[in-house]
Parts: sequence; structure tokens; C-alpha cells
Amino acid sequence: MGLVMVERRGGAAVMRYANPPFGTMTAAGAQEMLEAFRPLASDPAVRSVIVTGGLPGIFIRHYDVDELAAMGEALAQAPPRPPGPAPAERPASGYLALVDAIFEAPKPVVAAINGLCMGGGFELALACDLRIADPAVEAIGLPETRLGIFPGGGGTQRLPRVVGEAKALEIILRGLTFTGEEAHRIGLVHELAADPLARALEIAAEWETRGAEGLAYAKRLTRAALDRPIAEGLADERRAFQAVMRTASARAGLAQGRQPAEIQKA
Repeated sequence: MGLVMVERRGGAAVMRYANPPFGTMTAAGAQEMLEAFRPLASDPAVRSVIVTGGLPGIFIRHYDVDELAAMGEALAQAPPRPPGPAPAERPASGYLALVDAIFEAPKPVVAAINGLCMGGGFELALACDLRIADPAVEAIGLPETRLGIFPGGGGTQRLPRVVGEAKALEIILRGLTFTGEEAHRIGLVHELAADPLARALEIAAEWETRGAEGLAYAKRLTRAALDRPIAEGLADERRAFQAVMRTASARAGLAQGRQPAEIQKA
């Protein structure tokens, strides 16, 4: 039996990760998720993807520590990289390729956090566009510095964009984790729901009635907003706006919007 199960729920694809008994992320699990996710990201019939845990009380506990320890031993025996900035490498497989694929997917991706979500599990959730958590979740966060390492799956780059530099430094340097309610209070998750998957499916239903092209442009432009000068971003936005206005979905939506309010509500 595989570690990943995909289920179609209308226009949404629900992807569950389960690695019993502990629910940790592994190299094999990450690759299996990547191979399941890529077809969903490119399928026009899939309007959104929801990622959740397949074990009770566990979203993704964290990355497997034994695998990380083995990686450290292997790197210690290898020649060190030359000094200077690291090359801008684009991983093609494995966990890093998975979080990049989620982050860059041309459709909304929601993390339905149904349980423990730490380290590599939370970094995967950070790559998602929305995060919905059960308030009863016991631990959400990035505890890596407690083990002498740091979040290496995007956490140092994505967390400051979510909660700001000051709070991100506190969380990462101290290796903090939070309950679901605490995580919502400080902005790590967008919503709380006793059934995060059910709530994610409610939101996904909204996207089924909206133009896929408009959502894709909106996600790409917003994701890039803090990474470039505003003049460059505005120019890209204006080009993209003209492009999306040409699409059939945009023209249909605008035609619907011109109808009287009482008809729209019906």
C-alpha cells in the first residue's frame, strides 16, 4: 500500500499522506507525493488541491530524523562545497521539488491540518496557499534548532512572509511550536475548524464557480509581489490583467456580474 491516497471531490482533489505509525515525511513519501501532485497541478479538471493527513491526529509529524541523520553522515564524508553563494539550483525530485511544486502550482492548494504538523510537515503547509487547522492540534511549528539544524525546506524564506521577520526569527531561533488555537492567533494558519477537511472542501467549492485563469494569475502575481520592485510587479499585473480579460471565463463572469443583485443571489 502506498503512502499517498488521492480522492476527487467535485473539482477538488484531496491528497492524504499516511506513513504509519508515526506519520513522518520520508524521501520515498515525498517522491510519491510529488508524483501524485504534478498531474493534479496540470489537470484543468482539478480546480484546487487539498493536502491533509491520513492518520488520526497527524498531518505530517515532521521529516524523518533517521533519514536526516544519515544525510548528515554522508555530507560529512563528502568534499565541502566551495565558499560563496550557493548556485540557484532547481531540484527535480524529492521533498524540495514537492514544496516548490505546491508553491508554484497554477491553482489554489489548501493545507487541512488535522494534527501534528512540525518541521518538514509545517514547511509543506507553508508552501500551500491557505492553512486550516483543527484548534485541538497539539503542535504546529518549526522545532529544528532544538536538534542543531534549521528549517531547510523553505521555512526560513516562507515563514517571514507569513508572520513577519521578527516573529519568524523568534519561532525559528527558539524552535517554537504552537497549538492550533495559538497558531491561528499569531497568523500561522488562516482559519480554525473542528473538521479542517470539510472546511477546506467548502472553500474549494467557491473556486469551482470562478475562472481558473483568473485564479492562476492572482496566485502567481501575489506570490511574486514581495520579491521584486513594485514597478516591475505592476507592469506584470497590467499585462496579465489584459490577458485574463480575453478569456472566456472572465467574459462569462463579467456578464454574470452585470445582472441585477437579486438575480445573482438566486
